[in-house]
Amino acid sequence: MKVFMGKVALAALLVASTAGAQDAKAQRPAAQQAQVQDAVKLPKATVLELKNGAKLLLVEKREVPLVSFSAKVRGGALGDPEGKEGLAALTAELLQKGAGARDARQFAEAVDSVGGFIAVAPGREALDVYGQFMSRDTTLMVELLSDLLMRPRFDPAELEKTRERMVSELAAAKDGDLRGIIGTYFHAFHFGTHPYGRPVIGSEASLATLQREDVLAYAKAHLGGDRLILSVVGDIDAKKLAKQLEAALGGWARASTPAPVAPPTQATKGRRVLLVDKPDATQTYFWAGNTGISRTDPARVDVALANTVLGGRFTSLLNTALRIKSGLSYGAASVVVRDTQPGAFAVSSYTKTESTEKALDLALDVLARYRQQGVDDTLLASAKEYVLGQFPPTLETGRQIAGKLSELSFYGLDASDVDDFAARVASADKARLQASIQRVLPSGDDLTVVLIGKAADIRDVARKYGTVTEMSITDPHFAPRASVKK
Repeated sequence: MKVFMGKVALAALLVASTAGAQDAKAQRPAAQQAQVQDAVKLPKATVLELKNGAKLLLVEKREVPLVSFSAKVRGGALGDPEGKEGLAALTAELLQKGAGARDARQFAEAVDSVGGFIAVAPGREALDVYGQFMSRDTTLMVELLSDLLMRPRFDPAELEKTRERMVSELAAAKDGDLRGIIGTYFHAFHFGTHPYGRPVIGSEASLATLQREDVLAYAKAHLGGDRLILSVVGDIDAKKLAKQLEAALGGWARASTPAPVAPPTQATKGRRVLLVDKPDATQTYFWAGNTGISRTDPARVDVALANTVLGGRFTSLLNTALRIKSGLSYGAASVVVRDTQPGAFAVSSYTKTESTEKALDLALDVLARYRQQGVDDTLLASAKEYVLGQFPPTLETGRQIAGKLSELSFYGLDASDVDDFAARVASADKARLQASIQRVLPSGDDLTVVLIGKAADIRDVARKYGTVTEMSITDPHFAPRASVKK
């Protein structure tokens, strides 16, 4: 009797579980519809253009007494002369090392004394300046920002210290967790002499050549009011702040050269392999991919969903195969780099040396099967739910909103990129995703593969995936000079 009752109970449990699962599936569209209705909308900004071409976007957001800003200065590493890679990055670092009447220490103290922060980050196509202050210190924020942009000191002693630190950081990256630097090798090898192949951070070879004269020449050519997009969000009076910013930045001269524009990129044909020898390595790190999409690609939402399924979350196909099921790696992912022109799309992971072939084979098999089979209804619904849930927290703070406003303006996009995002996600279907997967994800026949590991043990494995070009990790460049083509 007990057994019978147990079976009944089990059957009831199964029925209940099945019904629950069905209910959950039925509830998913309703939940997603609710997420669409409650979707994030970008606040409307007051937009101004100064006489020198600087663009200002101002949003009053008075819930907390904070003011955040995000500035983009067009140019970035695109403005690095050949052989001077890292010049924009060095310039970005030095902008924070003294400006106007303040040396590096005094500038930092002025920021710290009011609990604010300002930082500059180099990018492939722009320098990003961002910060946050209490609203009562808005006048000081404007003063420090305008000093940083218009009156940097480029102190020779600070330059020497900064350049040495950048070289040391490169050396440390090559000797540490190689996930932080393998993408630089991939870009250098895959894009060759195209500007996207230049290492934004520079190389040991190029950094060693940089002098103060180079920084001054870069600043003259690429820093100017016409290059500036500045978004400010927070506890502000937009009209009052606009006058302050016009007085502070309106006199910034235009850059002396036109803003550099990245030429078109193309996907490559065939397979080729870069093997970076690190003789003491016990693990192999790899990227395998090709050229993907631009930031403005019409299918960017579909590609974001497709990438989420492939390698954009813990339960992705790649991480499930390489980490959860096989235990070959502690992590596997796929990467989409989106710039003005199509950037890299790659699958990536790392594994112990002896399992290099098995892990790379498995990653490429997952990619091939995904290109062939696409997604089913369950996977698509799950990806939509994940993406819809992840998006709102990216636009909660004033700093996040300021960054998004500057980003959209930089790429010539409008608020619909944010406002319609949830609806685009919700409306995606299997056919749309499959079309994007087929167009954007690389075929197994056309791959750039980069491996960093102990060449003596994985050289024969590397040859399996295409024509191999080999270099040492001690090489001061990120790709052998002879292999850089295009």
